[in-house]
Amino acid sequence: MTRVAAVDCGTNSIRLLVADIDSRGRLVDVCREGEVVRLGHGVDATGLIGAAPMERTLAACGRYAQLCREAGAEAVRFVATSASRDARNAADFVAGVERAFADFGVTPEVVSGDVEAQLSFSGATGDLIAAEIPAPYLVVDLGGGSTELVRGIRSAEAGFSMDVGSVRMSERHLHSDPPTDHEIASATADVDAAIDKAKRVVDLTGIATLVGLAGSITTVTAHLLGLAAYDPKRIHLSRFTGADHIAAATDLLMMSRDQRAALPYMHPGRVDVIGAGVLVWRRVLERVGADSPGAAVVTSEHDILDGIALSLAR
Repeated sequence: MTRVAAVDCGTNSIRLLVADIDSRGRLVDVCREGEVVRLGHGVDATGLIGAAPMERTLAACGRYAQLCREAGAEAVRFVATSASRDARNAADFVAGVERAFADFGVTPEVVSGDVEAQLSFSGATGDLIAAEIPAPYLVVDLGGGSTELVRGIRSAEAGFSMDVGSVRMSERHLHSDPPTDHEIASATADVDAAIDKAKRVVDLTGIATLVGLAGSITTVTAHLLGLAAYDPKRIHLSRFTGADHIAAATDLLMMSRDQRAALPYMHPGRVDVIGAGVLVWRRVLERVGADSPGAAVVTSEHDILDGIALSLAR
């Protein structure tokens, strides 16, 4: 088997997957790691990656490079998403990553939103297809700086990257604790405008299964399941109605930060931004539900990280 490593560096977190690729082209996990480093903190307002977020993220890169060496990874692909696309000093970040992964010859790929969408779809849908969960799928990858909507059956057919995410919407709109009605209305209008643009590219009618990815959505699912601790095995491929998810998202949105922090499945690095994350998710659910009534909602723990690793198999 070939051993590969994938790194996904987003606006809020950085994650590593080391996996073997078996003879059928499937991934067998060796290790998964993740840290909230908040690389994109302030990028929406300043256009720059701050010194402290840069330092935190590059320190994590050093640790991940060492794990890749220890695991004997034969190939590494490093994908950087929204914050690294938007920042004027992205070149400094790229140089730091290259130093950390110098013995692998890795250059981080600051991918376009379209590439990000394709990787998310590839990583998210393999288990759904195997489980015969009905298509067409609409994959929703809700990150810190952007949210990708990708439609397809066995492969991505149309995708769009919206500039709305948990960190970006928190910094733009949700300043009170808990957020005010005015802040929620303002953020919702922003999300609606983004969805209106997405609908010109991605058909939201006739969707059989809405597939939710990433921390905001998996936390909503943990809330629905009433977990005593975060449990990815119980969250992965769990199925609920859109109405169930909307109710759980609304509950989390209206909590104070202290109330969220007390939830046993809540990651500490997500407490201050998940309100905006679940607001984006709620509005996507409402808009897709209007166009595709009866669509099931499935949460996947596999996402762009798996898509990056699978791309190395090809």
